[in-house]
Amino acid sequence: MENFKSGILDDGQQSGQQKDSLSGTIYSGAPTSLIIMFSWTLCVLLLLLLLGYLLLHLTRSSYFLDELHFVLTQLRNRRSTMKYIKTNYTILDKFLDAVKTHPDKPFILFREQTFTYQEADALSSRAARVLLQSGQLREGDTVALMLANEPMFVWLWLGLVKIGCSAAFLNYNIRSKSLLHCFHRTSAKTLVAAVELQDAVEEVLPSLLEQQVRVYLLTDTCQITGVESFKDKMSRVSPEPLAKDLRSHLTLQSPATYIYTSGTTGVPKAAMITHGKLWAMSFLQHLSGVNSRDVFYVSLPLYHSTGFISVTGAIERGITVALRSKFSTSQFWEDCRKYNVTVIQYIGETMRYLCNTPRKLDDRNHRVRLAIGNGIRADVWREFNNRFGNIDIKEFYGATEGNLLLMNYFGKVGAVGRLGVLTKMLSSYAVIKYDLDKEEPLRDLSGFCIEADKGEPGLLVSKITARTPFSGYAGDLQQSEKKKLHNVFEKGDMFFNTGDLLSIDADNFIYFQDRVGDTFRWKGENVATTEVADVITLADCIREANVYGVKVAGHEGRTGMAAVTLRDGNKFNSTALYRHVENLLPAYARPRFVRIQNSLATTGTYKLKKAELVQEGFDPNLISDPLYFLDEKKKNYVPLTVDIFNDVTSGQIKI
Repeated sequence: MENFKSGILDDGQQSGQQKDSLSGTIYSGAPTSLIIMFSWTLCVLLLLLLLGYLLLHLTRSSYFLDELHFVLTQLRNRRSTMKYIKTNYTILDKFLDAVKTHPDKPFILFREQTFTYQEADALSSRAARVLLQSGQLREGDTVALMLANEPMFVWLWLGLVKIGCSAAFLNYNIRSKSLLHCFHRTSAKTLVAAVELQDAVEEVLPSLLEQQVRVYLLTDTCQITGVESFKDKMSRVSPEPLAKDLRSHLTLQSPATYIYTSGTTGVPKAAMITHGKLWAMSFLQHLSGVNSRDVFYVSLPLYHSTGFISVTGAIERGITVALRSKFSTSQFWEDCRKYNVTVIQYIGETMRYLCNTPRKLDDRNHRVRLAIGNGIRADVWREFNNRFGNIDIKEFYGATEGNLLLMNYFGKVGAVGRLGVLTKMLSSYAVIKYDLDKEEPLRDLSGFCIEADKGEPGLLVSKITARTPFSGYAGDLQQSEKKKLHNVFEKGDMFFNTGDLLSIDADNFIYFQDRVGDTFRWKGENVATTEVADVITLADCIREANVYGVKVAGHEGRTGMAAVTLRDGNKFNSTALYRHVENLLPAYARPRFVRIQNSLATTGTYKLKKAELVQEGFDPNLISDPLYFLDEKKKNYVPLTVDIFNDVTSGQIKI
């Protein structure tokens, strides 16, 4: 107290004489405690005025209230997750509580069938008993599932969790060596496959039997040696609930499932999704504004995270799922009307497919109010809303194996999120400068990474912490380590490398730019393939475009090439395309080569495949598709002959 008194007294003043710093008046005999109280009151008033000014400033922004609502929802979800961690409360437990709360509520609508929550519980218990009675499964084991979208997919996963096991979701499009590679990554000892995939199973069956793998087909009878039927066994076992002791060993750190990356840049990797991470992913619907009265339409593959968390998110919300076996442009809106769908999921390609369908009088005859997904282009976003109505689009950014989620909760066309005042307090991610030539982050003289400037594309990284973990890839320590960046901003820290380039504009909106491997350098400039593809598809004759960089002998970096498909009834208008790219793209970004294809190769989740195209390059000796070369002298895309190819690769033709 003496130090405090001496700080507020003038030199030579007695403690009984205090001086008003504003008027200079001396108060004789004023109690020190009163002065202290007055000082603290003044500080509090000033603080309240400051906070009031700040709040007034923020609420004037059209973004603040939306951001506040989003952050509060995030905080509630985090609080729930922490509670679930303490009690080991899983998505399955949430499902079983829903069975008690609304047993007769429709859970899954599939074709002409309706399955209530209670019926789903009974069917998943039957599936669990078949697997349990095999005698081969032990607690914590993994079972590989290989089937398309159907209710049995959900029954099997719920059943596996009921007996304390996990599932590995195999992409039903893969075959042979790729199939075996994915199967063995998770050390699974059991495979359950759809009957329509019998040929794929028989192709790898000798290898599976050699490894003593138990193989089931989802059929009532099976005559294949070493393969058992499954459905007939389900009909003979009890639908009663299973003992909770069977899963008593599970925690939220235990694996719930393994979901494979799409394989656009190589062999698919098995990302481990723990029960805790599955909770975090399943809150996406809550964050997006889905309520208990909604009907959620799922047409993307359940073997991928986008499709699967639509089902687990529906469980978290206690709602109904309208499930389709495969995405169909012709049946999409018919299904929405049939099932009274109010929420749809999407990826960018599916939205584009819908916009490319012929216009109909009933385009707006539906009840869809909300669309949740990622990867939609700005032009498709606008066209979708103009054509199909004012549907609230919630674009988000996330990766199956990643440890962060961004969401555009403002409806800002083209953005994937926003780094506002409040979200900065909760966020642990950053966009850092990236060297495309060396394919690594730029670092300062101290060896630390540098945050990218506003508007500058940079690598998105997210800090790995106990709250935002990275579980890695099953059976692939090397690839897991590649996704980690060390000493990013301080010694000893560790960040998840998303492998994606994003940018933040002056208003703090975040935009996806490209995959690191897809952006390339040519003539000393960075070329973003997505931006070039967006421009090319605006040409009258081009329907789709897949842009990538190819090596040219004697040149640094990679030059642009575009694999394209043509609009129905159109021929390739080479002169028009040349004028189009000349007007809209800088010289370094114009594709030097064009490859005409009947269709563009995609993954099971409609992501464009590029690795094989890059490897094939522009060699007409290897490629049977029509090839064209950008001839600046003729101001045209001319047929790429063997002679032109040889002249380009030998340096006779300068590009």
